[in-house]
Amino acid sequence: MQNVFKGRPVLPAEIQGEAVVTHSGFNTLACFYKSILHDAARAICGDQDNPELFGRDLTDKVLCLPKSIGSTSAGAAWDRVAKMGIAPRALLFAQHIDSLSAAGLVLADVWAGKRICAVDQLGEEFLNQVKTGQQVHVQPDGTVTVE
Repeated sequence: MQNVFKGRPVLPAEIQGEAVVTHSGFNTLACFYKSILHDAARAICGDQDNPELFGRDLTDKVLCLPKSIGSTSAGAAWDRVAKMGIAPRALLFAQHIDSLSAAGLVLADVWAGKRICAVDQLGEEFLNQVKTGQQVHVQPDGTVTVE
């Protein structure tokens, strides 16, 4: 069975990948700090305050989240993980994307040449339906299909 959701494409792309879901706010720097510091080959989430993501590999995953939280360092973190080639494939927000994440994803797109697809305003029902490990397909118009 498929569930289809419609959001607002912020950085549109057509992608497919494995969902990793969190119902907590996503702290970009806390998640990626150790991977960036150690020039790691994979983006293993180091945010101990997010038990759904802590220790999970986010490289090439479709990150499904309500919103992101954190400081102005988020933009630099997105640019760095993109340059390292370990960024998630997409960020799918139930709520509005915040300006820091949006700016960081644009930096990654322009400066690192790595498009991290972003769709926001998918709604709480989206987060209630999608589960870690499911396949997710994103269309450039913001349509998200969960297998």
